[in-house]
Order: sequence, then C-alpha cells, then structure tokens
Amino acid sequence: MEDIRKRLLKADERITYLSQIKEGSEWGNLAGLREKFENLRGSFYDLGEETLAEEVRNLEEAISFLETRCEEDLSPMERVRIVRSPLRFSLKDILENVYDEYTELGGENDANLDPAVVVAKANIVRQVKNKVIVQQVMVIGHEKGHGEEFRNGGSAKPWGNEKALRLMRVAETESIPIHFYIFTPGAFPVEDYPGAAQQIARNLYVMARLRVPMISVISEGGSGGAEAVGLSDFRLMFSHGYYSVISPEGAAAIESKVKSGEKMDKELVEACAERLQITAKDNLRLGTIDRIIPEPALGAKRDDFAFFRRLKYEMIRATDEVVLKTKSLRAFRAYEVKIKKEEDASSEGPHIDISWELHGEEIKRLLSLRARKYREMGTSAFTGNPSRVNAACSHLCRQGAKLYYSFRYDLLRNQQKQVRKVFQDVSGEGSVFLKQVSAPFTAAYDFISRKPADRSARQKAGCAGVTEPVEYGDVYTSPLANEDRTITCPNAEKHGCKDLWVPDLYGEFCGVCENCGHHFPLEYQWYLEHLFDRGSLREFNAEIMAGNPLNYPGFDNRLKAAVCKTDRFSAMLTFEAKVMGVDLVVAMLYSDFRNGTVGAAEGEKFTQACERAQLRRRPLLAYVHTTGGIRIQEGTLGVVQMPKCTMAVRRYIDSGGLYIVVYDNNSYAGPVASFLGCSNYQFAIRSSRIGFAGHRVIRDTTGEDIPPDYHSARNALRRGHVQGIWDRREFRRNLHRALLTMGGRNLYYR
Repeated sequence: MEDIRKRLLKADERITYLSQIKEGSEWGNLAGLREKFENLRGSFYDLGEETLAEEVRNLEEAISFLETRCEEDLSPMERVRIVRSPLRFSLKDILENVYDEYTELGGENDANLDPAVVVAKANIVRQVKNKVIVQQVMVIGHEKGHGEEFRNGGSAKPWGNEKALRLMRVAETESIPIHFYIFTPGAFPVEDYPGAAQQIARNLYVMARLRVPMISVISEGGSGGAEAVGLSDFRLMFSHGYYSVISPEGAAAIESKVKSGEKMDKELVEACAERLQITAKDNLRLGTIDRIIPEPALGAKRDDFAFFRRLKYEMIRATDEVVLKTKSLRAFRAYEVKIKKEEDASSEGPHIDISWELHGEEIKRLLSLRARKYREMGTSAFTGNPSRVNAACSHLCRQGAKLYYSFRYDLLRNQQKQVRKVFQDVSGEGSVFLKQVSAPFTAAYDFISRKPADRSARQKAGCAGVTEPVEYGDVYTSPLANEDRTITCPNAEKHGCKDLWVPDLYGEFCGVCENCGHHFPLEYQWYLEHLFDRGSLREFNAEIMAGNPLNYPGFDNRLKAAVCKTDRFSAMLTFEAKVMGVDLVVAMLYSDFRNGTVGAAEGEKFTQACERAQLRRRPLLAYVHTTGGIRIQEGTLGVVQMPKCTMAVRRYIDSGGLYIVVYDNNSYAGPVASFLGCSNYQFAIRSSRIGFAGHRVIRDTTGEDIPPDYHSARNALRRGHVQGIWDRREFRRNLHRALLTMGGRNLYYR
C-alpha cells in the first residue's frame, strides 16, 4: 500500500505540473483527472489493494497520454513556465548530481554574500580505460531554489556578480576551467556600488580575456543578467530552456504601453514569447548557442538522475572540445574532429585523458578562437554588407594599412625610442655639466630661430596644453532656437532661475541655464558641428542598415519611419574626426533613430570602429547622446552585441588604445552594462541620467520607489561609475585635455 500511496502522490504532482504549464485545468482532461485523483485519495482505505493499484495505473496512463500531447505542441510561453516551475532542477541539484565533490565559496545559503549567485570549487570524475581521472573546475551560476525566500528568484545583485568575477580570477590563477550555469530572469536593478550595469560590464571585460576554458549552460537566460556569467568558449542550452533579450511579459508591457499594476493581456504575452524566438531551437538556428542538451518530456526535474548523467557527459564533452581546439598535435586535432561529428550522444562513454590546463601558445589560441567566435555573431542580422568584390578590395586596403601603420608606428617609432634611450644612457652622467655650458648658447639660438608659425603648429598638433576658443552658433544653430518664447528652468523654484528666452538659451547659452547650470537636451547635430574641428568629419560604414532578423511583426515599418526621420540607417554614427588637431575615431549613439537602441547593425559598426582605431593608433570616443538599451525586436541577436562589442573594446585597449566614454541625456541598460561601462575613463555631461533600468522596472522588481535623482550624473559620480562631470560648454576643451593626459603611450601623437 505504501508504494501505491507514493504513486498516487506522484500522479498528483504530475497533474499539478501540467496545470501550471497550461495555466489552468481547462486544457485536455485535466479537470477530470483532478477529480479522479480526489476520489481515489478519498477512498484510499476503502478499496482493495488490487482495485486501487488498477485505478492508479489507469490514472498514470491517462496522465502520460496528456504529457505526450503537451510535449508535442509546447509553445514558447509554456517553455517559460516549465523553466520557472518550482519542480525544475536548480544549480544545487547539479552540484549534487553532476560533480563528485564541491566546496561552496563566498558563503552558504542565507549567509552568502548574494545567495542568488553560487560559486563552488568542484571535482568532476570520469573513467578512461579503467583509470579514474579527477579534474577540478570552478562552478559559477544562479540559484533559484533551495531556500527560495532568500535567493531573490535567481536575480543577481551587483555584489553577487562581483563575487563571481573575483572567483573567476581564482580559477584563472589555478588554471582550471569554469562551468557557468544560467538560471536568471535578469539582474537585480540597483545602482548601489558596484552598480548593476557597471558590474556586468566589468565581468564581460574580464571574461573576454580569461585564460582558461569557459563553458556556459542556459536554462533561463534573461538579458544582461545572463551575460554577466554567459560569455564563454562554448555555449550550451537545455532543450526546454529559454534565452531572451527581455521577458515575454516585459515585451508585452512595452508593446501595449500598459501601465504599472494593470493586468497584462495574456494573448499578447504569448505572442511576444513567439515573436522573440526564445527557445533552444531558435537560438541554435540564430547562432547564439552552440549545442542543445536534450531533456526528458516537459523538462527535467530534481529527481531525473538519468538527465544528470547526460549533463555530466555533455559538460565533459564540451570542455574537451574547447581544449582540443587549442592543441597543435595532429592526433588531438583528429580526435576533436571525430567527437565533433559524433551524432550518437547517447554513448556516454569516456573520451581520452586530456589535461584541461593550458599553457603558452594554447592560451593564445584559446583567446583568438573566443574573439573570432563573438566577432562573427549576428553578422547576418543586418544589411549593407559589401559585395564580394568590394569586400576583397576592403580586405586588401586593410592589409595595406596594417603594413603601413605597423611600419610607421611599430618599427620606426621603436627605433627612434631605442636611439633616444641609448643617447640618454650615454650622456646621463655628463648631462648636467653640458647643460650648464651650453645653456646660454641654446637660449640664444632658440630666441633667434623661434617663429610664431612654429608655436601655432605646435598648438594645433596638441603638443601643448592650450585651449582653442569655441564660437557657438557661427556654423550651426539649433532649430530649437527659432521659437520666440521663454522657457522655465526646472530648478527655478530651488535656485531662483529666471525664465530663459529660447533664442538665447539654445543659441548663445548652448542649452545651459546661466544661473544653475541645468543642461537642456540638444540634438546630436549640435555636437557634430561644435565638438569637432570644422570639416574634419569623415563618416565610415554609413551603409550598414538595421534589419528585422526575427521578422518581428510591424517592425519593418518602424525601421522605415526611423530611416525617413533621420536619413540614416542605424542608431550609431561612426566617423573619424579631429579635436584641436588630434585625430580620433568616434562612435555616437543618438536618440533620433529608435531612441539610440543597439542591435546587430550598431554592434557591427562599433566593432569596426574599435578595429579602425586599433589599426591607426587613434583614440576611441564613444559619445552617448542617448541610448535606450538593446533593441528587443532583434531578440538574442541584440543581446549578444554586449559580449561582442566588449570583446572588441578589450582587444583595442590591450593594444594600447585610449577609450573614452561620455554620457549625455539618458543612457540605460545593455550598452551601459557592457561596452560602455567597461571603460576606465567614463564621463557624464551635466544633467544626464545613467543607469541599468528605469523607474518602473525598479519599482516592479524591488517593490520600492526610488528618488527622482537616483540616476543623476552626480549620483553616478558619487558611486564611482563615472570619473567626472563635464559642462557642455567645456566639452571640447575637456575632451582635448583628456586626449593629452589619459591612456598609454602607444597612440600616434604620444
């Protein structure tokens, strides 16, 4: 009878699970099965054992039939409900069943620094020809269960991601692989130090060049929160998981403009889950993951031990593949090809004894393959790619430019440095004496030979810390200045500001209140005309056009409207320019095109800007006129721009480049949490707003209202997210000063 009772309780769990997936008992015969279960439970001790066993068996068969029907026609939103089910396995279950021993680091349970992020040093064991091999790994991921009340639903706080980053570096020091497990609906949106967006950016920046193999597995991947531990050499995904730029509910709220607290339209949520293409098959087709790990029907649960055996095999297999790609021996390379072609994944036998520790050239190859992997992501999601002939010509031009700049700046400049060093070493002891003897003659010669033209050329080249006067309105006047009316400063009540006459405000005053310094928004064209030297702008890659890779309904018309409005094809401008004679490469996100959101086209343009700045030894400026985050209509093809662009920035900075970010107006979400927030030199224009999520998202997530100045530039400075606040009227001078005083010595003008 005890066995029958357990089977009956299991049947109840299965019925409840189906009801959760279908959101009610109206589907199929769930209501009838629930009624039959209640009758059996009520008459459990009244029926004979054989009769009871027969009735339970019939109930189980009926449930199995419904489970099969449900599995055959799972919608994307139903997969989301499977992932969110409390019956689903979690990271703690994986640690217990996939790894043989583990020690949790950074605290345990509610005493953890951030219980939503679990980090453990673990052993994974396999047997090769009667030989037991123990290999160490660092396991990092999100935990949703096993203490749900303090796990925060798997939403990592900034200090949780900081803990993950700190222990990634430990794994790098110990030369052991890292296994990432992603179970998060998104990061917890708080700006307290180290800041949600800024910490995700730091994680991505470091992960781009970690010198150990990294494998990530996605169960629930929500936007930037997933990317904080998602950049890896091999990306796996559970067959019933989902990976998305935003939750279906969030997308529905944006599409319908529903107000906070209002009931969401169920059909629209279902439609958004379908449009975003969030399933494992969708992501494999889009190229954002490498392989799918199959699960049992309706998803794996905590007691699916066969699934855990399969997961262990897949993790070993994926780590082997990453390591083998770094090997130079032909035998290893041939074995790599063999396991890559292996289709029968049910053969969970061991591979061969492969050391997961990498050295020298292997590490270089690992980093090169990782960079190439992310460089190629999303390249089919935009239009405007050159033809084969033009691409070949561009490639030849790049190779020629590479030779030219390498010869000019690497060979000749290094020779000059060597000669100068030898001269300094030889003349060191006698320099004081020679200087005293030759000083009168040198001064006389300088006085006679000095010319005004020399001084002006020197100033123009940026060799002296002089400033150039800026005459606003000579070349370009904002259209906002054409209205004959006054405007009240928002700080008038606090600071007693007088009403401002619009032609003066947007003309002579540059959109700045002369009393309190409040900055009114100005269009991006104002900066193009006043920030850079006249006639120095040379745009490149203007033909790259934002697309609709997911065929999101109605989005083609929105893109056409944005093109007609701006006469441009994307939300990013990339160009070369000069600031007081100093050449630089600029990537500008502007508000007029889809609120400055980033998709595959913008990611490609930014990446190419990094590559151009690296090739020509130019400083790189990312000026953010406005950005609203990642473009949700591109799904995960938009999300992967976060690691892709961060990887490009990291390569540029490692080559000795100077990367400066300046925020203006509103700068939020994915770009700030990746390729913008990773800069060592971040500045904000006064009155700008910088953050990870808006007021509504924070209120809905945390249940608390935030003060109006929560995202202000001053608070960002106080938290250490930016290094300074600039006045718009001093932008040009401050930028020039930064170009001369910041960064390393590999730039052309150093």
